[in-house]
Amino acid sequence: MLSIADVSKTYPNGVQALRGVSLEVGTGLFGLLGPNGAGKSTLMRTLATLQEPDSGQIVLDGADVLADPQGLRRRLGYLPQEFGVYPGISAEALLDHLALLKGIADRRERAAQVDALLRRTNLHEHRRRAVEGFSGGMRRRFGIAQALLGDPRLVIVDEPSAGLDPEERHRLHDLLVEAGESRIVLLSTHIVEDVRQLCTRMAVLSGGRILLEGKPGPLVESLAGRVYRKVVTREELAACRTSLTVLSTQLRAGRTHVQVLADARPDDGFEPVAPDLEDVYFTALRSGEAA
Repeated sequence: MLSIADVSKTYPNGVQALRGVSLEVGTGLFGLLGPNGAGKSTLMRTLATLQEPDSGQIVLDGADVLADPQGLRRRLGYLPQEFGVYPGISAEALLDHLALLKGIADRRERAAQVDALLRRTNLHEHRRRAVEGFSGGMRRRFGIAQALLGDPRLVIVDEPSAGLDPEERHRLHDLLVEAGESRIVLLSTHIVEDVRQLCTRMAVLSGGRILLEGKPGPLVESLAGRVYRKVVTREELAACRTSLTVLSTQLRAGRTHVQVLADARPDDGFEPVAPDLEDVYFTALRSGEAA
């Protein structure tokens, strides 16, 4: 179990990135949703012991992470949103080097892990190619491979599918689901669909605060009978924003569809629709804006 209790972080420029964040994360995939600037990457870096919080406590399986950051690093796999690679070095050689840095000193053990992870991430046939020449999807799969070196207990993945095509997203999702069968996998993203497809639990972070936490299914069910949709003109949309809680707008065939949250049908032009996880996400954000 990963326990995060009242963690706060303010940067020297005065930006308060985290404001008393508390979460309990167990084995499996946990989705952390939030817009850009919500504090997700700050929380990921803090959990990865790349920076210290100003206050709070982080405990992994009973061990105090802040008191013994090196202990956590031995049990951590981390894939940041952007990661650099050494130029001209093959995937096999680079993964072997990273395994050595991670403390896997035995050459045979390293070779076995490197070979197994390259096969698992479908990169074995490309093992002698330089990673710098990989496509974006291949790089993300290589990132997962290096994160799984040493069989970590906790895997932190920051925006894993950003910019990937649908085929590569599916490949990456399969790897994450497999990784989550026996580990704590914390997935930070702004893509609601990733959380819907992958995660058994989730939280919404915005403005450095946790706005909502729970299981996706029950959270969606909690909005049943409260989400409505209507085709509107530009003028009507402006009026909706003034008088109603607008969750989202979509342009379809040149017409604007507005989706709102209401306890009763706003007017005859609105039709009830089944809520989804995107509605949950926007409801949490709207409530955070109003607080």
